[in-house]
Amino acid sequence: QVQLVESGGGLVQAGDSLRLSCAASGRASSDYAMGWFRRAPGKDREFVAAISRSGSIIFYTDSVKGRFTISRDNAKITMSLQMNNLKPEDTAVYYCAAGETVYAVRSENGNYWGQGTQVTVSS
Repeated sequence: QVQLVESGGGLVQAGDSLRLSCAASGRASSDYAMGWFRRAPGKDREFVAAISRSGSIIFYTDSVKGRFTISRDNAKITMSLQMNNLKPEDTAVYYCAAGETVYAVRSENGNYWGQGTQVTVSS
C-alpha cells in the first residue's frame, strides 16, 4: 500500500553530519508509523529509530541516542533522520521502513521497506 524512497546518503568524515529523508507515497501514507534501519558490511540489519503516526512516540537504539534525531513532516508523509557527530561505525546502508504501529516497525513485524541509501563515514 505504501512506497518508500530514501535519499541523502553520502561519504563524510567522522564528526560530520548528514540528513536522510524518506518519502512515502500511495494510499493511506499518513496511517503508517515509520522508522530507520541500517545494515553494515558483513552484519545483520539493525534497528536505528522509529516514530509513531503522530510523532509523539519515538525510539532510538542506544548507539545513536544524543546524535541522531528522527522526525516527520506536518502531513506525516515524509520522514527524516538528522545524523550528527557521525562515526565510522555508522557506515551502513540505511533503510526506511513503515508499518502499522511504532512497535511493529521497531520489531520488523510486517514492515514495508525502501531501497536503501549508502552512508559512509571515514576516520
